[in-house]
Amino acid sequence: MSEFDQLYREVILDHYKNPRGHGTLEGADAEAEGQNPLCGDEVSIFVNFSDDDTIDEVRFDGRGCAISQAATSMLMELVQGRTAGDVAAMSKEELLDELGIPLTPVRLKCAMLGLTTLKVALHKAKGTPLPQGLAGLEELDLR
Repeated sequence: MSEFDQLYREVILDHYKNPRGHGTLEGADAEAEGQNPLCGDEVSIFVNFSDDDTIDEVRFDGRGCAISQAATSMLMELVQGRTAGDVAAMSKEELLDELGIPLTPVRLKCAMLGLTTLKVALHKAKGTPLPQGLAGLEELDLR
């Protein structure tokens, strides 16, 4: 394992043990719940916006593997102060670059759970596009 891989693993472990933006927001402007049925990861995202539609406060609650929880913690830091439209257009690569380690397809689903759930919350509150793979599902009850 390279020094960089070890460093990224330590960062992931730190976010897992000391998550940033963990908790709920009562009366949030936007919220959504997401699950990964393959491994049981669950995440709920809560967002409050400022007057100019930037993300003023963002929180998450949930349980799951180190990758899903650490990636969602990292996401909370990445999106703070950004607009709903900017976050809705955010690529998965931006979050994966933050994680910094290669992931198997199953682990990729774990890492993307928070981002997908956040994009669903933004869609429900601001009408931003749904994440890739969910487009066309607007008629479903996206909790």
